[in-house]
Amino acid sequence: MFPLYRRFVAVSIVGALVCGSILPVAAKNETTTASVAVGPQYDTTHVYVSGENIDAFVNSFVATFGGQASPRAVFTVTPTPSKTASQYIQTPVGMLSVFAFQTPIPYGFGEERTGYLVTDMAAATKAAVAAGADLTVEPFDDPIGKDVLIQWAGGVKMQLYWHTKAPSYAPLESIPENRVYVSRLAADKFIQQFVRFSHGKILSDEKQADGGEIGRPADKIRRIRINSGFGKMVVFATDGKLPYPFGREITGYEVKDLAATLTKAEANGVKLLSPSYKTSEGNSAVVQFPGGYVAEIHDAAK
Repeated sequence: MFPLYRRFVAVSIVGALVCGSILPVAAKNETTTASVAVGPQYDTTHVYVSGENIDAFVNSFVATFGGQASPRAVFTVTPTPSKTASQYIQTPVGMLSVFAFQTPIPYGFGEERTGYLVTDMAAATKAAVAAGADLTVEPFDDPIGKDVLIQWAGGVKMQLYWHTKAPSYAPLESIPENRVYVSRLAADKFIQQFVRFSHGKILSDEKQADGGEIGRPADKIRRIRINSGFGKMVVFATDGKLPYPFGREITGYEVKDLAATLTKAEANGVKLLSPSYKTSEGNSAVVQFPGGYVAEIHDAAK
């Protein structure tokens, strides 16, 4: 739905400006169809906040990561009657679609983690279903394109969107991670489904990764990294016994200097929920922005 919002915002802007051990099954692209991904700079995290917190959230996020926010407007971004103040945030480390609903949120919306831009809505929907996805909300039109909400094994919900007029954005300075938590029973099925759909590649499947990455330093966990045309994804297969705030963060942002970024964030109203933890791949922390949005921030190993 985030991209949904983005479509609507795009209209207003135009007016104003005139992807360890590899799973054998999952590693194969069991389809001959072409990839429907456009690029990670077009994929957004959906953030829902209250009307009273939207200003504080948007200002804090931009002040922390840079970039800019689009003009805000009130739209109907669902196939059924509703109204939401919507805003698109474009930063060097990832994109957001922000929604502050003024009416009750219609069924199916509010739980989708991300919006992925696709080259063709019919082809993308067909490919997702063929890979095993369920259609939470079937394809519907919006003023400048089409949208569909889907759900993968393990309950992972996403939106796919398509623009009538293709957007053009510069590449990101760093590609964010879609952080997915699934049960150990659902992990293989989810990975197989998503890799098939995304034409992705499993970069690693570590069954003895450091549990400290998700707040459990005394344990070993399974962590899978996937790259695709939709960007990066890290999948944590766990028993669900996660200390807060882990499991609440759906996106991880890569920055050059984690300490400096955390200092800047805290100066702009961000709460440090889990302090910096040194992993095999760098340093990681979890924060909460005004309005409740929880995110992971990390730097690259040096």
